[in-house]
Amino acid sequence: MVFSILADSVVFIHFLWIVFLIIGAIPGVRYPVVKIFHIAGLSFSIIIQIFGWYCPLTHLEVWLRMRHDPTLSYTGSFIIHYIEQIVYLEISPRTVFIITILLLAFNMLIYWRGRNK
Repeated sequence: MVFSILADSVVFIHFLWIVFLIIGAIPGVRYPVVKIFHIAGLSFSIIIQIFGWYCPLTHLEVWLRMRHDPTLSYTGSFIIHYIEQIVYLEISPRTVFIITILLLAFNMLIYWRGRNK
């Protein structure tokens, strides 16, 4: 049971990380520490896509689910089920890469505009 709860927590943290990557430039304009983490996270997301790696949070979640019960066909709670559908979109790696590049450009625009104020 503990591993299931931990796996669900990792999925939720993964979701929050994705949200941070999408909108992190907004607080990043004001707070330099947030900007550093945000740009590092965006850079890491591009690197793992270029090399075809999985996010470490994905590996951790899979490991926790396997520790809980590798025979379960449905893992996770009702809410986590829907968050997983957002975190693990069923789209091609090329599309994810293009979206990531657009996200990077969008956030860099926010940083640029914030710097010029």
